[in-house]
Amino acid sequence: MKAVVLEKKGLINIRQVDDPPAPGPGELRIAPHTVGICGSDLHYYTHGRVGKYIVRQPMILGHEASGTVVEVGEGVEGFKPGDRVAMEPGIPDMNSKAVKLGMYNVDPAVRFFATPPVDGCLCDLVNHPAAFTYKLPDSVSFGEGALIEPLAVGMWSATKATIRPGDIGVVVGAGTVGLLTTASALAGGCSKVLVSDVSDVKLGIAAQIPGVIPVDVKREKLLDRVAQETDNWGADRVFECSGNTKAYEDLWKLGAPGNTTVIVGIPADGVVPLDVTEVQGRETTVKTVFRYANVYQKAIDLMAAGKINVKPFISKVFDMDHAVDAFDQVAEARPEDVKIQIQVAD
Repeated sequence: MKAVVLEKKGLINIRQVDDPPAPGPGELRIAPHTVGICGSDLHYYTHGRVGKYIVRQPMILGHEASGTVVEVGEGVEGFKPGDRVAMEPGIPDMNSKAVKLGMYNVDPAVRFFATPPVDGCLCDLVNHPAAFTYKLPDSVSFGEGALIEPLAVGMWSATKATIRPGDIGVVVGAGTVGLLTTASALAGGCSKVLVSDVSDVKLGIAAQIPGVIPVDVKREKLLDRVAQETDNWGADRVFECSGNTKAYEDLWKLGAPGNTTVIVGIPADGVVPLDVTEVQGRETTVKTVFRYANVYQKAIDLMAAGKINVKPFISKVFDMDHAVDAFDQVAEARPEDVKIQIQVAD
C-alpha cells in the first residue's frame, strides 16, 4: 500500500509499505480518506522529535483521520463495510489503572498514531479498534470528520472548564486548537468569548464564529479589553491555547474571582511563570488537558446538529502525491492557514 513516510528529520517519502495484517478480534480495517496535518506531525518532520518522543526509524505520519470501513474483525458489532467513520487515535491498555479510573488519555501505555514508534494513518489501510471508531452522519463530510480529533481537544478543554450558561470566556491564541476551543466553549454555554492573537487574519477567521470578540494584542491589551467587557470583574473561564510563555505575563489576571483557567497550549520548554498571589487572591482553579477522553461522539453530535461549524477552518486539501508540499506549506506557518489536510482516497 502507499504511505506518507517520515524517513528521518527533514525527509518525507511517499512510497509503498506492507499492508497491515487481517483485522484481529475487535478491530476494523479502515481505508483512510482525509487526514489533517497536526503540529506534532510538523515537529517530527522539522525537528525529528516532540519532547521525549524521538524519530529513530521510519514512521508513517498522520493521526487526524476519517475513512471508510472495508473489513470487520471477529466479535465486532455495529459496523459494516462501507461505513464512514472517524478514528480516535490514542489506544490505551484496556486493563490499565488509568482506564479503570476513566482517564484513558493519561494511560502511560497509550499507543497513539504517528507517535514514535507507532505508525500513523497517512496510508491506504489501517487496522483500528472498533471501540475507538465512530460513525460519521451523512451530514458530516470526510474533511469535517478529520477535524474531529483537534475539535476533541477543544471539547475536552471546555468540559474541564465546567462552563455554566452565560459564562464569559477568554481564549488566548487563535490557532487551530484555540479556534476549536472557542467554538466548544460557546457550544458549552458561554455567552461570549474574547479571542486574542497577533494575526489579523486569524482574528478575522475567529470573528466568523458567532459570539466571538476578537482582540488584536498588537493594538490593545487583552487585560484591558477583558476589564471593559466584564465591568472590571474578569472572565469566568480562561483558556491558554497559544503555548507562548509571554502569554503568562497577564494570564493569571484575566479571570474573575472563582474563575477556572485551563492550560491547553504546550510551551516549548515547559516552564512558565505562575503568579501565586494572583491565583490565590482569586481562588483560581487551574486545570490542564492532555489530549481528550470521552468526547469524540459528543463532538460528532454537535457538528451534525450544526452547533459547531468547522468548515471555515479547512484551509486547503492536497492529494496524497503532494503530501510533501502540504507539509512544507504547514511549515511556512502562513496566518491564513488553519488546517491543511491530505486526501488519501478518491
